[in-house]
Amino acid sequence: MGKITRVATDVGGTFTDLVCFELDSDTGTATVRTAKSDTTPPNFEQGVLNVIDKAGVAPDAIDFLAHGTTVVINAVTERKGVRVGLITTEGFRDTLEIARGNRPDFFNLHYEKPEPFVPRYLRRELPGRMTYTGEEFRPLDLTPLPAILEDFRAEGVEAIAISFLHSYANTAHEEATLAEVRRLWPGISVVASHQITREWREYERTSTAVLSAYVQPTAEKYLSKLGGGLAARGLKSAPYIMQSNCGVDTLASATETPITMIESGPASGFWGAAELGKLIGEPNVLALDIGGTTAKCSLIEDGQIRIMTDYWIERDRTSAGYPIMVPVVDLVEIGNGGGSIAWVDDFGKLHVGPQSAGALPGPAAYGNGGGHATTTDANLWLGRINAQFFKGGEAPADMAAVEAALTAVGDSLGVSVDAAAQGIVRIANNNMVNALKLVSLNRGHDPRDFTLVAFGGGGAMHAVALAQELGMKKVVIPQGAAVFSAWGMMMSDLRRDYFVTHLADLTPTGAAEIEALFASAEAEALAQYGAEGIAPEKVSFLRYGKFRYQNQEHTTEVLIEDGTLAPTRLAAIAEDFHAAYEKEYTYRLGAPVELVGIHLVAAAEVGKLKMTAQPLTDTPASTAQKATRLVDYALEGRHEATIYDSTKFTPGMSFTGPAVIEDPGTTIVVHPGNRVSIDGFGNIHIALGEAA
Repeated sequence: MGKITRVATDVGGTFTDLVCFELDSDTGTATVRTAKSDTTPPNFEQGVLNVIDKAGVAPDAIDFLAHGTTVVINAVTERKGVRVGLITTEGFRDTLEIARGNRPDFFNLHYEKPEPFVPRYLRRELPGRMTYTGEEFRPLDLTPLPAILEDFRAEGVEAIAISFLHSYANTAHEEATLAEVRRLWPGISVVASHQITREWREYERTSTAVLSAYVQPTAEKYLSKLGGGLAARGLKSAPYIMQSNCGVDTLASATETPITMIESGPASGFWGAAELGKLIGEPNVLALDIGGTTAKCSLIEDGQIRIMTDYWIERDRTSAGYPIMVPVVDLVEIGNGGGSIAWVDDFGKLHVGPQSAGALPGPAAYGNGGGHATTTDANLWLGRINAQFFKGGEAPADMAAVEAALTAVGDSLGVSVDAAAQGIVRIANNNMVNALKLVSLNRGHDPRDFTLVAFGGGGAMHAVALAQELGMKKVVIPQGAAVFSAWGMMMSDLRRDYFVTHLADLTPTGAAEIEALFASAEAEALAQYGAEGIAPEKVSFLRYGKFRYQNQEHTTEVLIEDGTLAPTRLAAIAEDFHAAYEKEYTYRLGAPVELVGIHLVAAAEVGKLKMTAQPLTDTPASTAQKATRLVDYALEGRHEATIYDSTKFTPGMSFTGPAVIEDPGTTIVVHPGNRVSIDGFGNIHIALGEAA
């Protein structure tokens, strides 16, 4: 058959990453190539084309291409979307502004709610009403619609969101309005809430529809340029687009509802961590992704990633943020990365982040005029990063600027430059440990039962220190850790998540009702996939139920193990709910259990990477040694560390720390007493404590 080429590209804020996997089906040999190039805002698609050229990959030779991007999240956070008009149920135009009473800064008498993405004069109403059971309470009246659209035209509206009360139960009014808007205003970008989600909660659903409309023209333009540019260069089929639910979707589907791409970058990395765990026999994983600006983490149990729809952007200690009710990998994100700035407050207390030096000017070490000390600068000063092999050897670090920046921090604290650097690293580590606790201890999981998989440009730098603090026994640094999110895309299936709100008791009568819900959702999924040429036998389903104790406000999601809801299975499903509830909240109740909604995962394999381990060798690790240097490990003091070149590693090599492994995309810090081994896939395993 010859050569099969699969490629994944990931557009980040600073760099655009590429992973290329070439398999010779005749010999069974595989080659993996990686590349990085600068991200090119506002024409992000050019960065993708550039990195493909840099990697030396011919587009007409690519059999499968997956693509992830930060375009959607950036358009929202940087307010670079379009002007949106909202059409909603009569009497409910202010739902978007009333929002929720969940302000985090509760005792601030001057608190101001986040400003709605649609001002009040662009929020319009139509008569008509559905009940919560989906029955028509008042017929829809479209008579005012032409005048509303004329006003929208005059106000420069570029996209329209439609969100009606109780449309999760009956979509008829939204469907009729959507069709009429398209008839009266051909070409306008328009989205209805039911196209994105069928879950209840009016404010969250309206916010989701509005934000999807806000980014839709921008995303459509970007994806159109990307698809067109790749096709012009000979790409045989349209690229697949990474979604926030850890799956890929077709270009056409992603263009229709781009809000599902809101966290596509982190999702692909965490999915890659789950798949890597299955490959190496570590199904329980704490995944950590440290980039230049942020650190993100997620917990993977029994190889399964948790997907949620209770997702908010821009939520912090002083702002409630904005809800987006789309399936997103369950993650915690903090403002701590390689470029996080160290600063001293008015009380003489040292902080790291959330402010970042970014790519320009960047850390002081970049030599671009950055005067603030960052985590990267501290790691350089402590000898963890090789100043002569900085940024993969592209240029030496500006150590004079590093010293000046760290001296300023030390003077503010009244300590030496060394102590200031140690303090920066320790505080950054503490911030990241707290984030890892939020996804583990706070949810009833003991981190000691998990393996830490760290990736991103900075993940390997801090991984061992974080794992030691949490009492973990093992750290795994994937091969190609700096571009691991792109690698994760090639491990992803085509995936869509369907959520439907429907109240039903967990009784024999209710079981038939719930089974009918799943059957309807599965039929819808098969119809959508069938329209795209995907045969039914290629589609697999996972069924989840969203349960609660009767009359509670929120739900706990439970996997329905064998997929059926026969009356004989109800007791087992209820027990699964009790156990999951108790694990998270430490108690269970004797109250009846009811279903609030279903969650159906429909997946189809479209080019998933299959990897084969290489045989282990007895080549000594000494053949990969570069040098030795003095490294400050902060808590463990200074040690003469052996420096290794990761490009010379072969499967089966092993050695003991203290050591530093230098990779073109990252640096792996191995603490004293750690035991390192290289597996058949090229991953670096670091055993800690007794495991070493």
